[in-house]
Amino acid sequence: MHTLTMPLLIMESSSVSFLCRSANKHKPWIETEYQGIVMENDNTVLLNPPLFALDKDAPLHYAGEICGFRVHNGPLGSGSVQFEAVVLDRSTGEGLVRSKEPLDCESQREHSFTIQAYDCGEGPDGVNSKKSHKATVHVRVNDVNEFSPVFVERRYEASVPEGRLFDRIVRVEALDADCSPQYSQICFYDIITPNVPFAIDNDGNIKNTEPLDSKRQRIHTFWVTAFDCGKNRAQADAQVVVTVKPSCKPGWIGWTKRVEYTPGSGSIPLFPSLHLETCEETVWNIQATVELQTGHIGKGCDRDSYSDRSVRRLCGAVRGEVDLLPPPSPAANWTSALPTLPSSDSSLVFSFNGSNHVAVVPDAVVSALSGDHFTLQLWMRRGGANIQPATTQTRGNRKEEETIVCSTVKNDDSFSHYSLSVHGCRLSLFYWPDVSAARPVKFLWKLEQVCDSEWHHLSLSVQFPSVTLYVDGVTFDPALIHDNGAIPNPAPRQRMFIGACWGKCLGLSFLHSLSFPIDIHSGYHGLLSGVTVRPGSVEPHSVVECLYACREGLDFGDLETLGSGMKVHVNPSQSVLVLEGDDIESFNRAVQQVTYRNSLRFATPGVRPLKLTTSLRCFNEESCLSLKQLEGYLVVLQPDAPQISLSGVGPHLARPAPEFEGPRGVPLFPELRIVCSLSHAVNTAAQGMEGGGESHTLMSDAVAHTLDGCEVQPLGEELNPEREELLVDMDVVRERGLEIINTTAYIAITGAESISVYEDVLRSVRYRLAKGSARFERRFRLSCSEMNGRYTSNELTLEVNFLHSLDSLYHPSHLLASQQQFLHPSHHAGELSGHTLPNPHRNSVVPGAATVIIMVCVGFLVVMVILGVFRIRSIHRRGEGSRGGAKEGSNQWDDSALTIIVNPMESYESRMGISADTEGEGEEDEEVAESPDDASDDQRIIIKKEGRDSNARRY
Repeated sequence: MHTLTMPLLIMESSSVSFLCRSANKHKPWIETEYQGIVMENDNTVLLNPPLFALDKDAPLHYAGEICGFRVHNGPLGSGSVQFEAVVLDRSTGEGLVRSKEPLDCESQREHSFTIQAYDCGEGPDGVNSKKSHKATVHVRVNDVNEFSPVFVERRYEASVPEGRLFDRIVRVEALDADCSPQYSQICFYDIITPNVPFAIDNDGNIKNTEPLDSKRQRIHTFWVTAFDCGKNRAQADAQVVVTVKPSCKPGWIGWTKRVEYTPGSGSIPLFPSLHLETCEETVWNIQATVELQTGHIGKGCDRDSYSDRSVRRLCGAVRGEVDLLPPPSPAANWTSALPTLPSSDSSLVFSFNGSNHVAVVPDAVVSALSGDHFTLQLWMRRGGANIQPATTQTRGNRKEEETIVCSTVKNDDSFSHYSLSVHGCRLSLFYWPDVSAARPVKFLWKLEQVCDSEWHHLSLSVQFPSVTLYVDGVTFDPALIHDNGAIPNPAPRQRMFIGACWGKCLGLSFLHSLSFPIDIHSGYHGLLSGVTVRPGSVEPHSVVECLYACREGLDFGDLETLGSGMKVHVNPSQSVLVLEGDDIESFNRAVQQVTYRNSLRFATPGVRPLKLTTSLRCFNEESCLSLKQLEGYLVVLQPDAPQISLSGVGPHLARPAPEFEGPRGVPLFPELRIVCSLSHAVNTAAQGMEGGGESHTLMSDAVAHTLDGCEVQPLGEELNPEREELLVDMDVVRERGLEIINTTAYIAITGAESISVYEDVLRSVRYRLAKGSARFERRFRLSCSEMNGRYTSNELTLEVNFLHSLDSLYHPSHLLASQQQFLHPSHHAGELSGHTLPNPHRNSVVPGAATVIIMVCVGFLVVMVILGVFRIRSIHRRGEGSRGGAKEGSNQWDDSALTIIVNPMESYESRMGISADTEGEGEEDEEVAESPDDASDDQRIIIKKEGRDSNARRY
């Protein structure tokens, strides 16, 4: 461009030079921007495009010539100091930019400034000189590879266990001070020590090329160097020292997979010799989680040993709670339609499917729950077990609430309403202190326990406006309390639902009949158990904590010995213990103090899975150790079984019938004694024997014990409610806080209480007959149990005999009953053994001991006649035997016209005194006199050979 324009300008100047040679009409012209390059440690700048200043006044002398360039400050204000521009040819305007001193790339790599050209004016003195516009000049300083790499450290050390190949043992690093990427980057490293089993990559990572052996060479020392991309070698090489450690396995040492626990041992350490080996790896945080899985427990703690009600008694809870989900019975039939699931304790687990599984509590029960002070307790498990998910209505993407309890109760002259619901992972209590005046309030808690599909114990103490929530014994404050504003008032009527609510928890409409279908909403989907309400004062905190407290679980030995920086945490159910610390020695001492505690006298035997999970954090995160989870199990051995012994009763109780017909009846077990003992082996030296050998003797020690149930059951047919009944002193039962189920088949008394209490209650059990009842005997069986029936007592059988007066026997119905007792076979023959003569056929029954007095008076004369006939028949039979023609059927005679009554006194005496002698005699000592032709089947006589003559002489 410049070569073309210059001749044109010269021609133009030639054509007009004759007009005005000295006129300076035009400004010089230069490019607007220049890019320059200067080598480091040099000062000449190479510009692109080259620096030329042009003037249209050329070829005029002075006016068309360029006299100079002027440099101005750039953005950093230093351009005019470091750079200058000079004119190489005034006529052509060629110029040169140079630095005043050599430049350093490491100090400043780029420079910017402006430049301006000036012409020579109209004469040698530069009059009327003109200047061009300012052009921007960018100068980049090109780097020169003047620096060599330098290692960050002069010595690198590392230690590795023997026998392994590592991807990286240690990493070396070198830096270069040059400013350009070409010369500042390290292109490669090199091991300059020959014949070493190590290699290094371009990033400085050193690895071993073969497994190292500490016995052959414990320490390896070698040198490495570095090269930049300009092939400059490092100023100084670096030394690498690798120490080979003997074989070491990081992990827990001393782990015992099986741990045995003997019931009654208190607390035992789970890991007495366990310690962590890190193989000299430096760690700064260690966390270990010990988990004990008590799968034998259905819900909560100790529920395999005690039911919910028993635990409440043992924790000292205030009496007066109302069971909203009682076991189905004639008196509590509102739970009969709910499906139940098996449970390891004696309490029932009810299943709710979110739709038609609803319990409607009767008004008679609801009426006892008035007041704004009450405690609601329950066991809850969302989702249930083996239950198909219910169809849930949605509003947008939000699920509807699931109501657990919905209740409206009467308080004097007003009605209050509340409902307990779950919504996602939130628990809410909607409370309306007065449906006719006050506005409702809603308490919300956000709880992970609500939606984790595990059993949790909830205790809600309401002392409005104060509300306290305990979840698994831990207090939770409401996350939100707000007023719901204007909501239609519920209908003022007592009602309570379990598992749903009516009319969206508002009494918009309700059927007077409890028959389904009922307008129910917000159904609960899951499992419930032990739902109780206790009106009045709220439950104390200590009782709530006790209800969930575990008597079996993980514990820490001595917190005072816990080292500094150590932390220990145990969850409420004592099934998870977490240890955290930063010192390996303190951590090992702490692990050895983790204990298993079981304060139950009769621990549930079985296996408890045990897990230990460890997490390590090291200063060198990339080489930190990773430990696998350890699994083992704790075996609780079979405890010494307690021997529950019932004594002091029977086996016979004979009283006149009028005593049983009295208003209070007759006590069945007035002198009952209950003893619980433990049998254990004791070594005793055998005295008087050579060698002084030892023998083992079983000893029995009485122990303080707690029973949880006793049962009185009539044997044979059930009680006839129109003629007989069992009575219990209800004042004693209520005072002791026990529960009783009284049916025609049994009486069951339940609840955790001491032996003395059960003795008092059972001694008050009475049997009463209706007047005119023609019974002669009745048998009962008594048994007791402990710890949900795991240990049972002996079965104590009592035979009750009713002694009737002579006048009562003259009544035709009584005589008929007496004949039936004598002459007809009885299906209770086994129960009447001891009142009968020995009978190998077991098909003929005689009256019991209670008929002794009656039959002696009535049948004395008849017995005398019978004995005479016996003697005559006996003489006749002996005569036939002596003649040699005796056969087995020859001792039969026609007795169809006789009414035979055996003396019951002899039977009773033989049972009480000489029955043991007669029972061992064989069939050869007995003869059966029977006449199949003449006698009826109902008239049979069992005759004992020995004593015939004595019996005849006696009467």
